[in-house]
Amino acid sequence: MKTFTYKAIKSDGETINGEKTANQKGDVSRELEADGSMVISIEEKKTNSFGKIEFSFGRVKEQEKIVFAKNLGKMIGAGLPVMRALEIMEKQSKGKFQKALLDISEGVSKGDTLSATMKNHPHIFSALFIAMVSAGEESGNLSESLAIISGQMERTYVLKKKIKGAMMYPAIILFAMVVIAILMLIFIVPTLTATFSGLNVELPLSTRFLIGSSNLLRYNIIASIFSMVAIVVVAGIFFRSKRGMRVLDFVFLHVPLISDITKKINSARTARTLSSLLSSGVEYVSAVGITGEVIQNSYYREIIADAGNVIVKGGSISETFEKNSKFYPLFVSEMAKVGEETGKLSEMLLEVAKFYEEEVEQRTKDMSTVIEPFLMILIGTAVGFFALAMMSPMYSLADKI
Repeated sequence: MKTFTYKAIKSDGETINGEKTANQKGDVSRELEADGSMVISIEEKKTNSFGKIEFSFGRVKEQEKIVFAKNLGKMIGAGLPVMRALEIMEKQSKGKFQKALLDISEGVSKGDTLSATMKNHPHIFSALFIAMVSAGEESGNLSESLAIISGQMERTYVLKKKIKGAMMYPAIILFAMVVIAILMLIFIVPTLTATFSGLNVELPLSTRFLIGSSNLLRYNIIASIFSMVAIVVVAGIFFRSKRGMRVLDFVFLHVPLISDITKKINSARTARTLSSLLSSGVEYVSAVGITGEVIQNSYYREIIADAGNVIVKGGSISETFEKNSKFYPLFVSEMAKVGEETGKLSEMLLEVAKFYEEEVEQRTKDMSTVIEPFLMILIGTAVGFFALAMMSPMYSLADKI
């Protein structure tokens, strides 16, 4: 149970202040309204007890937002009032998301729209989410809009998981190679170095490189660890910056194997986002603008921004797709053109999204098989270099004998 402070106006016009204990704000609100009072504000009373301090770190998980959109849409579609549906979702949530839903419930109880209160939490609800909810409120089909956005979010989430899963295998192999290399430099190479010192032969460059790397790690372990951590931190900061993200976007669009998947992912995301917004009743130009915000690759954002300018001037989005065929396959522009001519742009774009999502799924399934030979070559090269560096001094000694 929580303690809430409230301010309300009684039926005779008297303003009252007080405290009530309840599970949620909504319980206090209903109790006051049952007495004929009009609620002005309800706030949770903060506690100084260290045992009751609640910390809320990190971001709200994508799964939480998907479940929220899906369940909220179903409850509203079943005839439940928005306020009551939000109260139920509050009880099922926790941490940062629960606090956000409490704030949203309070805003809705004061007469604000659901989309307006969501704008106060931009780090949780994207521009796409808010636009879909707003369109649903305006059209009277809020439950349908929530169903569409939950479907899109779920599809995007599943696709991300599959891509991450496909990349997990090569990442583990590369990490294991680095760890094994470090352990060999620290424990194996010094033993061989002691053997080489008594041979009195000139060591090859590859051997000297390994010995130098081993000495650097052994005698400067703290500096080495600090340097590695510093490199990782600096790289992380750089690639989170605008310029760094631009570099990553360029790499993803030009590296073999990855570039094709990147183009298909962005084509699918563009098509599905625009289709969802248009089917929910969002105005065409606004839908294109919101789609540009959702797309993560900066090159694609620029293309969508250009598409918005073209549409304002009376052009079509298919023209933009066709002009940027290096980024959007011809199939995207042709389907968009058919949709514009038949008045079924939303349906055509949805078909495009489904097609490329299936393509990406298949490519990610095959990725491990495709990458495996490259990993074998990399491992073989590393093992061969180490063996050659360690065996070369032995052959040099044999030649002298």
